[in-house]
Amino acid sequence: MFIYISLIILLAVNLLLGWYISRLLQKLMFISENLSDLFLTTKAFQVFVKQMYSMDSFHGEPIIQELISRVREVNDEISNFREIFEYTIDDELEQELEEALNAEEEEQEKSLLYAGTRRRNS
Repeated sequence: MFIYISLIILLAVNLLLGWYISRLLQKLMFISENLSDLFLTTKAFQVFVKQMYSMDSFHGEPIIQELISRVREVNDEISNFREIFEYTIDDELEQELEEALNAEEEEQEKSLLYAGTRRRNS
């Protein structure tokens, strides 16, 4: 009789632990997905601020330089957290990130090319 009661109790405990683990995994996946979205959003904002900084009317503005450095710091911190959840990152989000980074590099090349042509014409 004691064996049957202990088996029922162990079964109930195992079911509760299974439910608890599934809830934790759901929360982990939710956090991971939102963290990737947050990283992409801040990366896009960083690209925007850099583009704005490269404009003639804002170039050399110290507040925008500070904003760029702070956005870079935020992206670095999010990147650190992102590495923790790396195994849950979606391939599509990773591809979007690669595209954003490539767009940023192209924009920097354009601004360097544009800056070089401004100096020659002046």
